[in-house]
Amino acid sequence: MARTARPPIHAPLFATLLACVLAACAGDQAADAGPDAAIDAPLPQPQADGAVTDMPARPGPGEVPLAGEAPPPPPPALLPADGRFGLPPLEENPETGIASAAPDGPEPAPAEAATLMREYYAAINARDFVRAHAAWSDGGRASGQTPEEFAAAFADVTGIEATFGEPGPVGPAAGSRYVEVPVTVTTTRTDGSVQRQAGRFTLRRAVADGATPEQRAWRIASVDLRDAAP
Repeated sequence: MARTARPPIHAPLFATLLACVLAACAGDQAADAGPDAAIDAPLPQPQADGAVTDMPARPGPGEVPLAGEAPPPPPPALLPADGRFGLPPLEENPETGIASAAPDGPEPAPAEAATLMREYYAAINARDFVRAHAAWSDGGRASGQTPEEFAAAFADVTGIEATFGEPGPVGPAAGSRYVEVPVTVTTTRTDGSVQRQAGRFTLRRAVADGATPEQRAWRIASVDLRDAAP
């Protein structure tokens, strides 16, 4: 009885079948190894420039913080020392509500206004009329007299005694502050007459931007003295 001849197995087909059998065996071995087998897989190796495979060496400019962390702070030189980068603190204008830079140094207190008044009468008693005239604001012009007229008004005065009350609170005005100082004045003249007056001096100081130190100091703005009983 004659046998039927089998067709020959071609080499490419045989190689394909062998690869499938080997792949199936490898899959069974991986399944038997369990989930820990993936951990043992080697990590990607760094490239020549130091970056992880397929990742750029520098993701972006500057430092890139880790997820959930705040960005790095600016250099200490850029941080403000007082909240305004070294500028003077703000002072609110009580009339307009607009804040502006306050002048350097402490705010002159009402007690300093009373001190000016004591120095004013001390200068008159010392017959230093130039100094007394300068205690008035606007270079003495607020007195309404020239230095010569001011000195002439006290030509027959032999002595002045002044008693001061407690200065009132500082009040706001346009670009300035003012305070009132109560005073009682007893004036003795060359003819022996004695005049007693009571009232108050109003002192003013500038706070507007650009004011000079002289303008920011307390100066006499006006006076209201009336005869009082001895």
